[in-house]
Amino acid sequence: MTTPRAELPRPPTLDEVAVAAGVSRATVSRVINDVPTVDPRLRAVVERAIQETGYVPNLAARSLVTRRTDSVALVISEPPNHREYAATFLNRVFTDPYFGRITAGAQEVLRSDGIHLVIIPADPPAHDQVLRYLRQGHVDGVLLISSHAADPFPGQLAEMGVVTVLSARPGRPVPLSYVDVDQPAGVALAADHLVSRGRRRLATIAGPQDMPAGQGRLSAFRDALARHGLPAPPVVEGDFTRASGEAAARALIAEHPRIDGLFVANDLMAEGAVRALQEAGRDVPGDVSVVGFDDSSAALEAHPQLTTVRQPVEEMAAEMARLLLAGLREPHRSPRTVIFNPTLVVRDSS
Repeated sequence: MTTPRAELPRPPTLDEVAVAAGVSRATVSRVINDVPTVDPRLRAVVERAIQETGYVPNLAARSLVTRRTDSVALVISEPPNHREYAATFLNRVFTDPYFGRITAGAQEVLRSDGIHLVIIPADPPAHDQVLRYLRQGHVDGVLLISSHAADPFPGQLAEMGVVTVLSARPGRPVPLSYVDVDQPAGVALAADHLVSRGRRRLATIAGPQDMPAGQGRLSAFRDALARHGLPAPPVVEGDFTRASGEAAARALIAEHPRIDGLFVANDLMAEGAVRALQEAGRDVPGDVSVVGFDDSSAALEAHPQLTTVRQPVEEMAAEMARLLLAGLREPHRSPRTVIFNPTLVVRDSS
């Protein structure tokens, strides 16, 4: 004998919410769709009735009315025809603490507005697919991490009219808001610190030279050394990964064994560089002082812990989210630029 299946309780309807609130069905609909002209007292009554009845709005139907999805995308873009890196794109995305810090900072602001964050890696094979997804309106706006000067993604989003905020100064001029740290000021802090420690035979492990951050930090370090009357430093380029920092440090000390100070363009590479220096018999900081950039978790995981230039990534990401929300409220507002000040965090590596 088959046991009768218990019927699931029927969810409450919009009409039942209207009866509970003592208002019309249309008023309930306007509250659910967040129409700004609803009287605040009526809104409070309807919201109380929604809570008491357990009514759950149909988000698909709501988005047809509001044309809002209540979600935004965090897109991490790498352009076609870029240089080859030792580590794969997804490996770099999910092992670099920077991306986690961006996500945490943005989520803190978006969550309080009831906005969901969708993380979308966009390497070259996925570029067209991601563009179609964004063009079709699956999200309300985009927080874009675009590190390469030749990346077409910022310009394509601007042409599509998608509300977008960039995580750094774009490599090419585009009419989009962006947030960045004062890169030259941060690098100057690192150079001044190394010189103050009596270091004069300085070298650097640069970031990729097809990225504005890599270019800017190298140029600023050269300028800072010139200001101190020091010669241009030996340079080895890495790709912002720990392994590339190790390889670059080995190359530097093979060619320039007398270096006594090293500026590394991010903390992951600096952590790898410290390991390579120690394996080569160099004491850090006794023989070589090392300064990184970011103040990420990698700075604390290094042995010794890294002196580093702190860029306030979580605060910067929160500002990105606020700019995006403002752009969604006022789609035609002019692009904004917000620049944060770096600070030097002195630890045991220098």
